[in-house]
Amino acid sequence: MKKGYFITFEGAEGSGKSTQIRKAVAFLKKKGRSVVMLREPGGTRISEAIRAILLNKDLKEMDPVTELLLYLAARAQIVHEKIIPALRKGKVVICDRFEDSTRAYQGFGRGLSLAAIEEASRLVRGTLKPDLTFVLDIDIAKGLARGGRHDRIERETLSFHRRVRRGFLALAKKEPRRMVVLDTSKPVAWVSGIVRERLERVFGQ
Repeated sequence: MKKGYFITFEGAEGSGKSTQIRKAVAFLKKKGRSVVMLREPGGTRISEAIRAILLNKDLKEMDPVTELLLYLAARAQIVHEKIIPALRKGKVVICDRFEDSTRAYQGFGRGLSLAAIEEASRLVRGTLKPDLTFVLDIDIAKGLARGGRHDRIERETLSFHRRVRRGFLALAKKEPRRMVVLDTSKPVAWVSGIVRERLERVFGQ
């Protein structure tokens, strides 16, 4: 099977993922690559409907297990409807969040079993895993101030978001070859330069 390349961007709220994703997409398109840009949860009609439930600020009573299963359901749809077909065509898929967010938010943040999350995730994505992941690290207070606290997840406690941040860093420490941590306290141009450098290693200058 002809395979494309799967890149994900991860990080806490307000870390600047959207800016870096746009720059990465522009760089790859200049190199003549066919790029598919997606977001999680979302990216398909069904997944976007699930996203609306997950982020609804009025649904404060949502149980962590319900939350986990909804995220996995949204991912199952985007994996089979969008990501796998694009990779089979040899395209570069760039996704704003993927399974590492589930580990960080529902595992480290909510305290659900990482082993259980891993087992359920295999049912959702099979053997699919990102080839390269950028983790944008930011001080939690700064990130929330930058992005605002509009949806249900953003409105969680500071302690929750700090656990999520520690989760991302712990995951990156375990998989340093795949996950690149970017210090967003540095200038945007510096962060973009590191992303571009890593992309050049894969796709050439």
